[in-house]
Amino acid sequence: MSRTKKLTLAAVLTAVAVVGSVLSFPVLGSRCAPVQHMVNVFCAVLLGWRYGLSAAFAASLLRNLLGLGSLLAFPGSMFGALLSGVVYARTKNILATICAEALGTGLIGGLAAYPIAILFMGKEAGDMAFYVYVVPFLISTVCGAALAGLIVKRFKKFLEG
Repeated sequence: MSRTKKLTLAAVLTAVAVVGSVLSFPVLGSRCAPVQHMVNVFCAVLLGWRYGLSAAFAASLLRNLLGLGSLLAFPGSMFGALLSGVVYARTKNILATICAEALGTGLIGGLAAYPIAILFMGKEAGDMAFYVYVVPFLISTVCGAALAGLIVKRFKKFLEG
């Protein structure tokens, strides 16, 4: 796929993530947006980790600028995009990619939210890091990544005949 096509697809998937953030639900102190995690898996499979990480950053930035997300959108999407992209590039395994998205977003992204919360949202927000960030991030990413996995598997069957 050419660079222009990859950039165009990354832009479309970024837009899907931003618009899809309207379909979020509150869990504890976080807003879960599973569409972002679905987009992360699509980017991992279709574009690779560099475009996936860039799309996750752009979507997080746009969500913040439009008032559709918080600062926690950055670690909540970018670690999952990076890890799922690297795992897919090395294994070409959809299940491993879904697990990498969940680990990257849920655990690593959730823990990375802790210093951001303390720095920008106050100590009280940081003190509840595990319950307020890790658990909701895991719920959100498992929903979105599993949905993406089902869609990717269906497309593969469709394309293979």
